[in-house]
Amino acid sequence: MFDRVPDMAMRRADIAPDALAFHDHASGRDWSFAEVNAAADGIARGLTECGLTEGDRLAILCLNRVEFFLTLFACQKTGVLLCPLNWRQPAPELIDTLAPLTPKAILYDAGHADTAAEVARAVGGAALAIETVVAGWITQGGPPLHDAVPATRPWYLLFSSGTTGRPKAVIQTARMAWANAVNIGQATGMTGADRSVNFLPLFHTAGINLYTLPLFLNGGTSTILPKFEPATLLDLIRKGAVTQFFGVPAIYQAFSILDGIDATDWSGVRCGCGGAPLAEPLIRFFAVRGVDVLNGMGMTETGPTVFLMDPAHASAKIGSVGKAQVLTEVRLAGVAAGTPGEGELHMRGPNITPGYYDNPEETAAAFTKDGWLVTGDVARRDADGYYYIIDRIKDMYISGGENVYPAEVERVLCSHPAILEVAVIGVPDEKWGECGAAFVLLRPGETLDAAALMAWCRERLAAYKVPAHVRLVEEFPRTAAGKIRKPDLKAMFDD
Repeated sequence: MFDRVPDMAMRRADIAPDALAFHDHASGRDWSFAEVNAAADGIARGLTECGLTEGDRLAILCLNRVEFFLTLFACQKTGVLLCPLNWRQPAPELIDTLAPLTPKAILYDAGHADTAAEVARAVGGAALAIETVVAGWITQGGPPLHDAVPATRPWYLLFSSGTTGRPKAVIQTARMAWANAVNIGQATGMTGADRSVNFLPLFHTAGINLYTLPLFLNGGTSTILPKFEPATLLDLIRKGAVTQFFGVPAIYQAFSILDGIDATDWSGVRCGCGGAPLAEPLIRFFAVRGVDVLNGMGMTETGPTVFLMDPAHASAKIGSVGKAQVLTEVRLAGVAAGTPGEGELHMRGPNITPGYYDNPEETAAAFTKDGWLVTGDVARRDADGYYYIIDRIKDMYISGGENVYPAEVERVLCSHPAILEVAVIGVPDEKWGECGAAFVLLRPGETLDAAALMAWCRERLAAYKVPAHVRLVEEFPRTAAGKIRKPDLKAMFDD
């Protein structure tokens, strides 16, 4: 792909200056593409005045707001690396995450002033309030800035979940963003007439890239919510303010038990799901209400879009994440190209990260010698070329000499009428070496007998796959992406 690509905010402002880019739901303010670019130029000048130059790191700690995207575009103009922080984490965790990056400044919103101040003192950066400092920068005038930027220059950093140690900073580039816009745009039929809603956390790739940034690049409109508010989201859908919607499984679960779901017309909404496969019962729940929820798959390291199911095969291929999209190559280790089989999933293409910031060892470990990203996922390709994600290699456990993939057991358990969500882990067992432990979240008003559930499982699963332990939970520990934190479940089981 090209060495340089257009400055995103500038180019959209040039094409359609008066079109609506963002609607801030909290304040009611609308932002045209011309206003977005002018504000981003102002923030870029403000960052320069504060001494930040290309390659410097700028942390940001805030709920979802338009100023986040204005700052993101400003960083693209200047070469400053934006580092979105997880507002769910306490200051000590954020300090540990930022320690290797030595940011020069931290932008923060009013709700996180104390945490930002503590982090800034520890890492040696300036703490700058979005409501005052950034608001002042936005009003600055001046001539337009650059019309193009280096395609592979690091633009912003997203942190891995850190379940195996200090989180890694995954480099994101403008080339990755343009490739993602092509991958998700052609898969969903996205156009400038589309409207979506931004509510997933902005310290995660889905919050930025599904679908807000690609929709911006296509000239569409995003309504910005501070965070996930089920009733508000449903109201926006009911009012026709959303034509494209992306959520993780927990979002669709919340919708399924929300009052008013059956009074909502979903026929004008194209829905995608990622982070983990949406369980078959939930897929069918929404299908009978007129909407196909299309499973997809990607990673922070892939920008993220790689797979998305197509509507024509959604009902016949339930459980599949579809085919690889147009700008990404995929292969299964040990499986001949184009043939059915199962193996570890590898990927390459312009949407793939160049690596982890200032971490050559982890970068080298993430890629094969011929340049393929090693995902750590086991996947299956069927005879029609559709892919199914079996499970994470690291989540597999061995019971009595047999490999057990928890995701397979979870899919069966989720079909039980009393179960809303479930997670299975391998735990030590004196007889079998390891066995399964199922953590179960029930549907509202339901009860469940563990012995009866195991008997039910034995009718549907091989004996070695049936969980030996069942624990009921009121909620799951989750990552920023909404995924269940299985290491936390292992700690809960040990307790």
